[in-house]
Amino acid sequence: MRDVYEYAVIRVVPRVERGELINAGVLLYCQPRDYLCARVELDEARLHALDAHADLDGVRHALDAYRRSCLGEEGPLTKESLGSRFRWLTAPRSTIVQTGPVHAGLTADPEAELEHLVTRLVRTL
Repeated sequence: MRDVYEYAVIRVVPRVERGELINAGVLLYCQPRDYLCARVELDEARLHALDAHADLDGVRHALDAYRRSCLGEEGPLTKESLGSRFRWLTAPRSTIVQTGPVHAGLTADPEAELEHLVTRLVRTL
């Protein structure tokens, strides 16, 4: 049986005023399976190609906040439901690390779907 899931690409926009970005992860939520997970893979060379002075430590910290928020580790989202966390994490913002639009699909295995999306949308060949 397949269930509906939602996902958003986590992207890094080192110079917001220029609008250039790289995909650095995927956030996936599947409510019927009680699943929320973020997987991030920062390609530092690609980031430096867009902005040689990008704050790598700051970007890594912001990306890790997505992972920690999904797991319910410390932070303001700890007591929120998975759905509330997903909505908060995908809310539009004009910051260096942000998510793209939310998309939906069907899956029998959210973890495998997340891996597929990361391979397709984040990793370079």
